[in-house]
Amino acid sequence: MEAFLLWVDRLSAAVGKAFGWCILVLTLGGTYEVFMRYALNAPTSWAFDLSYILYGTSFLMAGAYTLSRNGHVRADVVYRLLPVRVQASIDLALHLLFLFPGITALLLMGYYYAERSWRFHEVSIFSPAGIPIYPLRTVIPVAAAFLILQGVAEVLRCLICLKNNAWPQRLHDVEEMETAILHEREFAAEQAARAGKAN
Repeated sequence: MEAFLLWVDRLSAAVGKAFGWCILVLTLGGTYEVFMRYALNAPTSWAFDLSYILYGTSFLMAGAYTLSRNGHVRADVVYRLLPVRVQASIDLALHLLFLFPGITALLLMGYYYAERSWRFHEVSIFSPAGIPIYPLRTVIPVAAAFLILQGVAEVLRCLICLKNNAWPQRLHDVEEMETAILHEREFAAEQAARAGKAN
């Protein structure tokens, strides 16, 4: 079971990191637009389109990665003080009551909008260049599918925690400074306890 959970985490990480490059392209495009507009007085017709397409894509496709790293917003001040079984119960209830209905709606409606957009080869009405936006609409159900898969992994994590009274392993690659300091202190306390027992 844990191998499946880690596989889903790796998949979410790969997708999130791949689409994270959108931020670099977005930054370079924005910098180019500022230079062209203010230094050369020759604004581009595509900068606005680039910004909302890449920002929207990176935002949607990072959702499963963020969920896999337990990075979505919650009231951590209270949550982290609770026993792990209570944490798992809260997470399980929230996933079943809010995550899955919301993401299922996003998947179904996103598919409907994407299919219709492809059928009519929809272009942006806000773009002077008239860029096609059906690829962007396709990102919506694709992102929802990744979120559902990661949501299943999170529900399984909750069930394992309820059974074993401990959270199963989770992939980690980036930590907030506060979390890194807490882990460092826990490690130092464990080392001190071991040294005390040895003496």
